[in-house]
Amino acid sequence: MNRRPRRAPASVSTTLRIALRFLTAKKRAMLMSLAGIVFGVGFFVVTQAQTSGFEQFFIRTILGTNGAIQIRDKIQDTMGSMAAAGHGPNAPRAEISVRSEGTRKYIEGVENPDLVMEALRQFRNVSGASMVVRGSVVADSSFRNETAQAYGIKLDDHLAVSDMERQIVRGSLEEFRAAHAGAVVGTVLAERLAIDIGDTIILRAGDQQRRYRVTAMYETGVRDIDQVRIYLHLGEARSLLKKVTGASFIQVNLFDKDRAPQDARLMEQVFRHGVASWQEREKTWLEVFRALRFSSAITVSTIILISGLGMFNTLAMIVMEKTKEIAILRSMGYTREDISRIFLWQGALVLMAGSVLGWILGAAVTYGVERLPIRIRGIFSTDHFMVDWSPWHYVAATVTATVVVMFASLVPARRAARLEPGDIIRGTAQ
Repeated sequence: MNRRPRRAPASVSTTLRIALRFLTAKKRAMLMSLAGIVFGVGFFVVTQAQTSGFEQFFIRTILGTNGAIQIRDKIQDTMGSMAAAGHGPNAPRAEISVRSEGTRKYIEGVENPDLVMEALRQFRNVSGASMVVRGSVVADSSFRNETAQAYGIKLDDHLAVSDMERQIVRGSLEEFRAAHAGAVVGTVLAERLAIDIGDTIILRAGDQQRRYRVTAMYETGVRDIDQVRIYLHLGEARSLLKKVTGASFIQVNLFDKDRAPQDARLMEQVFRHGVASWQEREKTWLEVFRALRFSSAITVSTIILISGLGMFNTLAMIVMEKTKEIAILRSMGYTREDISRIFLWQGALVLMAGSVLGWILGAAVTYGVERLPIRIRGIFSTDHFMVDWSPWHYVAATVTATVVVMFASLVPARRAARLEPGDIIRGTAQ
């Protein structure tokens, strides 16, 4: 029995032309699906750009204020005792000390900060380190008093681990450098004390009381910092707080900020001090931003999902209306794969057009949102929307649309491929 030779699969250009012809048969329905994908992809990009933008701004603010790593209190392993009996009934019992690795005792502060600073220079990822002496004070002005925190620093060292120079909004750090009894005050605290550049404040710590001249004001954008911190020269802070040796903590800056957790673990083993990376310190807020990104992505993806359902219905209607054309194609030798490929091409065409137009819409709206004025004062301060121009937002939006559209196209494509010419002619096609 001679078999008819199997026809070669139809070329891509042929199936693409047929797909375009089928697609134009339902212009209005396809345009509605296309519009949904465009808006879905565009809004996905915009919402991710906003949430990521505020997150990155918060991270930059924290890194520029508190550094990537802080070396804090000295670790002392606790010692436990246990009784040990000798050999023999009359042997005396003795107590021996056992080191417990599970529990630790922390001794406040860094005992030998100069040695730690010297050792930190051996770490390749460390770009700078600054010792800080910190203590609680009461700041008095002519109008009122406020509880504050005095931070004693070496200016040049601290500029290497923070954005302090960029955060100065009034006065100058050169005046602070030249004034032995100078002070750098946060804008929120200055407003509460009703003081300005050149005014004098009195700082009280225990039985110590000293006068300082306000030489500069800073604004980090984090209200909890701007309303409590007063920066002094290290020697002045030691004298005021009666901390003639040691340091409260050492602030460390890194070239690669993402490696902070690994470097923190290594530093803790080397220095036997508690070491906290910025990811650990700000874990709560980072989790909040991550949840916001995920929530906004799910919400906006519903637009793409609804558009996918509309496309599914449209393609299903095309299959029902084009059964005769499909029968003719099958009788001409088109394989099931060819028929399936025609309907998949329709989904791919709508997907490609929707993605590109969605990218353009997302970029345009993001550009406009970035320039919208908005006053935010809370965990950070900004006067306009923060956005993050990351290409991964466009990739994520396209992947989401691809999954939805391809699933919506696959079922009608498989149904069309199962149609047989004989069944269509007899009217028994399912």
